[in-house]
Amino acid sequence: MLSSKKRLLTGIQSSGVLHVGNYMGALKPFLELYEDYDSLLMIADYHALTSLKNPKELARNTLDVAKDYIAVGLDPKKAILFKQSDVPEHTELAWIFNCLVTVPFLMQSHAYKDKVAKGLEANAGLFTYPMLMASDILLYDTAVVPVGEDQRQHIEYAREAASKFNTAFGQTFIEPKERILESSATLPGTDGKKMSKSYNNTIPLFGTDDEVRAAVMKIVTDSTPAGTPLNTETDVTFALHTQFSQNDIADLTNRYREGNIGYKESKDILVQNILSLITPMREKREALSDDEVRNIIKEGGERARVIASAKMIEVRKNIGVTV
Repeated sequence: MLSSKKRLLTGIQSSGVLHVGNYMGALKPFLELYEDYDSLLMIADYHALTSLKNPKELARNTLDVAKDYIAVGLDPKKAILFKQSDVPEHTELAWIFNCLVTVPFLMQSHAYKDKVAKGLEANAGLFTYPMLMASDILLYDTAVVPVGEDQRQHIEYAREAASKFNTAFGQTFIEPKERILESSATLPGTDGKKMSKSYNNTIPLFGTDDEVRAAVMKIVTDSTPAGTPLNTETDVTFALHTQFSQNDIADLTNRYREGNIGYKESKDILVQNILSLITPMREKREALSDDEVRNIIKEGGERARVIASAKMIEVRKNIGVTV
């Protein structure tokens, strides 16, 4: 029986080890809403190829991302968890969209310009990334895409691709709407910049106790001497407390303002609060076998492809390649 719920899709790249910023910014917000929709969660392994060229690492990361989502609370029976590469219709549709948009249009991508500015290789996959992302979304008649404010442009690209296709070939795709995750957090990394694998400033989501502690202790601080009030507005450790130490935040705020806490103690408290959150999830993750997760992904890919294949029959007919 068909679901009466609107369809929701989100994706995450399998390009590296997840960190606590991924959890607060993407995993947790998704878990809070996915059961209200007919939800698909895509592991974007083809997207990861724009930056990752190590096959063993990509394969390992793909399994790890699936394990991460299950460990933090995703029920694979209540959402389709699948691998992008298991549904070849994604890349087929992306090629069609590439034939509809212009080079200047793609050059406006914030993500492309940002990555080039960071010195990453400007390969063609990175340049046409928005059209593969548009195909990810439009292939499933997705109504809702949960994103942070900084990802709004991705949905605008998808709407533009849908509009251009519909104008050229007739009404085929619905134009999706973004769901801006106001509650999602953009966490600072240990150096104060946005937490990102690209900056090597992350705190691992499923790291060991020692790895988490080592990462937290690397957080940059100023030279304010002990016994002096600390600035809650500029301190990176305090910014992380607002996400991981909510039960202690009033007390921590007072102690910062009164000058009776030092950076070392503040970091120790942060370590304990992060570990109290991730330890139960880490234990659940360690209990998942690779084969168990492979079977979940395989089944999810089969379910996703049923939807995608049906859509591509319509697309091929409309563009004229069905003879």
